[in-house]
Amino acid sequence: MTIAIVGAGLGGLALARVLHVNGMDSVVYERESTRGSRSQGGMLDIHSGQQALREAGLIDQFSAIARREGQDMRLLEPDGTLLLQEDTPDDAPLDRPEVDRTDLRNLLLDSLPDDVVCWGHAFVSADNGLLHFADGSSATYDLLVGADGANSRVRGLLTDARPAHIGQNVVEVSIPDIDRTRPDLAAMVGRGNYWVLGNGISLAAQRNGDGRVRIGLSFYNTAEDWFATSGIPFADPAAARARLIDLIPGWDSRFTALIAACDDTIVARSIATLPVGLTWPSTPGVTLLGDAAHLMPPVGEGANMALLDGALLGLALAAHPDDFPAAVKEYEREMFARTSAAAQMSADIQDLLTSPNAAQRMLAFFQPDGT
Repeated sequence: MTIAIVGAGLGGLALARVLHVNGMDSVVYERESTRGSRSQGGMLDIHSGQQALREAGLIDQFSAIARREGQDMRLLEPDGTLLLQEDTPDDAPLDRPEVDRTDLRNLLLDSLPDDVVCWGHAFVSADNGLLHFADGSSATYDLLVGADGANSRVRGLLTDARPAHIGQNVVEVSIPDIDRTRPDLAAMVGRGNYWVLGNGISLAAQRNGDGRVRIGLSFYNTAEDWFATSGIPFADPAAARARLIDLIPGWDSRFTALIAACDDTIVARSIATLPVGLTWPSTPGVTLLGDAAHLMPPVGEGANMALLDGALLGLALAAHPDDFPAAVKEYEREMFARTSAAAQMSADIQDLLTSPNAAQRMLAFFQPDGT
């Protein structure tokens, strides 16, 4: 029977890999023309998702590309007060290492036969066992797995739920080759994550494996159309950086220096989520995984849940190779419970980030015993 996976993200590829190591075939349809046709984003904190990589037989390769030092963290208030600094020992376990999303995706892609991923296939619809693509082509399937992300087209076959804006708008900027160009800022940010929280705004700077520091400036409790009213001239990068600095009045000059040092790549991102605890009646022939099933706030759980979804669905299918509906029911029952808990935790962290005393609450989250 034909297993068709729409979307060559981490979850879809994890599913294809676990099926492959269990002797089952699948086809992954991806709208991008090649693996390198667009940026895959920055670093990921992979913790529970390591279970999926073990099931995929890739944990050793993952350990080779993971950055132990990415577990370092610094937490500050807007006036520059350092609340927390955690530096990872060189012999620390890889509990929550950071890994470049592109490197992890390439690891999964390289573990599959060349003909598994069909590039340049933008999914449009499915009916009567046929997939229809934007170029007019079609393909048959017995099981369709929607791994096509936040704006999933497959999701509509199972539920009317759609992502809703949660009042967070993010401007992403970055400093390339920071060790050479701005060693002072490199030392300030450190080797891992650097957070400044307060006043309904957060600045999250993250060291990437390629020497770039990516910075996300989040504005909470803002409307979905906030970018149109913010006065940020995205077409003029220098003026946009100046406007971003104006939007954080009173912040320590070290933080505004980070923004001023960024290059001209500026990305605006509105954050939306699916309802916590979303479920649907199990339907023969179709299911979802990853953001298509349980889009959460971007606080570190989404990629891990997607990897686990893919691996556990693959194991369920391998356990029931002649009964896909039973495999899907087994997978969905576990997935709904696991990801509902993760989504609620993510929503609680999101609530923390939007609070007036976010930095102090985050400190208590990381140090609940006050040590």
